[in-house]
Amino acid sequence: MNWATLYTTQRTGDTTVKNTYDQVRNSFQRDYDRIIFSSAFRRLQNKTQVFPLPGAIFVHNRLTHSLEVASVGRSLGKAVGEQIAEKYKHEGEAFVEFYRHELASVIASACLAHDIGNPPFGHSGEDAIRAFFTGLEGEMKDKIHGAMTTEQLRDLEFFEGNSNALRILTHSFNEPEAGGYKLTYTTLASLVKYPSASIDGFKKKGALIATKKSGFFDSELDTYRQIAEALQIPKKEGHGNVYARHPFVYLTEAADDICYRVIDLEDAHRLHIITYDTFKDMFLPFFDVEADYNSRSYIEKKLANINDDNQKVQYIRARWIGLMIGKMANIFMAHEAELLNGTLEKDLLKCLPEADHELIDIINAFSVKYIYNYKAVVEIEIAGYNVIGGLLKEFVHAALHPELTKSAKIMKLVSGQFPTGKGEDVYGNIQSLVDFISGMTDLYAIDIYRKITGITIPEIR
Repeated sequence: MNWATLYTTQRTGDTTVKNTYDQVRNSFQRDYDRIIFSSAFRRLQNKTQVFPLPGAIFVHNRLTHSLEVASVGRSLGKAVGEQIAEKYKHEGEAFVEFYRHELASVIASACLAHDIGNPPFGHSGEDAIRAFFTGLEGEMKDKIHGAMTTEQLRDLEFFEGNSNALRILTHSFNEPEAGGYKLTYTTLASLVKYPSASIDGFKKKGALIATKKSGFFDSELDTYRQIAEALQIPKKEGHGNVYARHPFVYLTEAADDICYRVIDLEDAHRLHIITYDTFKDMFLPFFDVEADYNSRSYIEKKLANINDDNQKVQYIRARWIGLMIGKMANIFMAHEAELLNGTLEKDLLKCLPEADHELIDIINAFSVKYIYNYKAVVEIEIAGYNVIGGLLKEFVHAALHPELTKSAKIMKLVSGQFPTGKGEDVYGNIQSLVDFISGMTDLYAIDIYRKITGITIPEIR
């Protein structure tokens, strides 16, 4: 790969590059605006990040998390873009302009959309969809398995929010014009963390980072092929529909990795699950070897002048994020050759010096034990299994049995945006139902589940 061919203003749905002039916004800023004003992004405000929503104490939801990741991603894009522009300043005005001024918008846009494909109830929502389709029995199993290819079944049995994000952003659903949100190929490629088809992915012990999960469904395979061809992203030979990662993906991923590791612990502190001293003891050691205003002694002096523990946590969080942005940008450039060769098979966080990596491991282990397995978190995950599993049972049964009176009524609840009358296209019909359910907010999913199961009797309005 080459820095000069890894970006384009071409958009999905367009057969050629259209450089539409806009004196206010460049093409990648328009990507950001299209995402932030979309209903799919807006619905993230009522989707669980980690802790249940809503509560008396404000914690992060998917929307606030995405906004913060976009902020960090913009800084990473700016830091790396400046270095590339300076190193290759003789590559031409357009090249320097993109890396110095536009890469930041690309990474911010990709970060903004990185969770847009996640279903309700956090990661348990993904697991609930997978569990439903892997646990099919009897007539429903026979009908679905008999009508789908192995690749199509894999999309459902290994449903993945990352793949769903690409679908949401590029699929036209029930609209006649192709291209979905019509984002640039550059932003979309920066979003696909695992450029692998479902059938080739989910090899967590494999050597390729691209096959850890999946990045596109069978239905969006051609779309990703077009993106890869335009940006000259090579396939991984001998691995089916698996591609090298676009180098910009590492920045999007790093922004997310930085944010959730510190923000989840900040939320835990606000909820009184952990103490300020616990938080401090996990993050201040990163500053032990730093100098000047990044030194631990300087930060501890600043903390001594802050009274409120919440404010102290916020100060440490801000300083740690700033420190990590600098480290990640430098690590990115240090691995430039591997990034362009498509051979860097680990994320940037894993490229940190051993001392930093050991500290990250401590944070990871603590978070799993005391946050991700906290009682309220487990309760919302169990609720997600029951609600999403129950909705899929009702709607999929209705789609497979359109002749039943109840089925016709159930299907009237599906928004016209998600067409299900595709005749014998069982894959397409069920994908539309999964689109509908995965796009729900936590509260809407609970509400409709209660109503169609008779737990709550709807009021006439």
